[in-house]
Amino acid sequence: MKTRNIYLEHANITVNNLQESINFFQTAFPHFRIRGGGNETREWVHLGDEDTYIAINQAKYSDLKIDKNYDKIGINHIGFVVQDVEEIANNLLNAGYKRDFPKEVEQFRIRDYFADTDGNQFEFVQYLSEVPEERNSYQKQVTV
Repeated sequence: MKTRNIYLEHANITVNNLQESINFFQTAFPHFRIRGGGNETREWVHLGDEDTYIAINQAKYSDLKIDKNYDKIGINHIGFVVQDVEEIANNLLNAGYKRDFPKEVEQFRIRDYFADTDGNQFEFVQYLSEVPEERNSYQKQVTV
């Protein structure tokens, strides 16, 4: 029996401003397109490519803010493996988004964290090695 590779097909988030969330993701990933959407009980879209997408829902109550805290229960961030973390970071910075955590440059990977306008945090990681033991090294590396 062949082992199947597992990957995350989508994440589902609710946001205060659907169009702003679309802008954030299309800034990070210009190739992302709206795959589908609707407005039955709330407005929503699936934004992504042929392999992965973000399901984005418009909140019914737009005055809520995220209380992100790694000590509390909940999702802390969603991570994307990317080919060029610098390009994504520059796209986001040039569009006015701010880093949500200092960029980490390590021997075998570069990680950068940004938050959307609702405070949802996203990690963008570029691996600098194809060797699993190096990619998954947990020894403390240099932070820039």
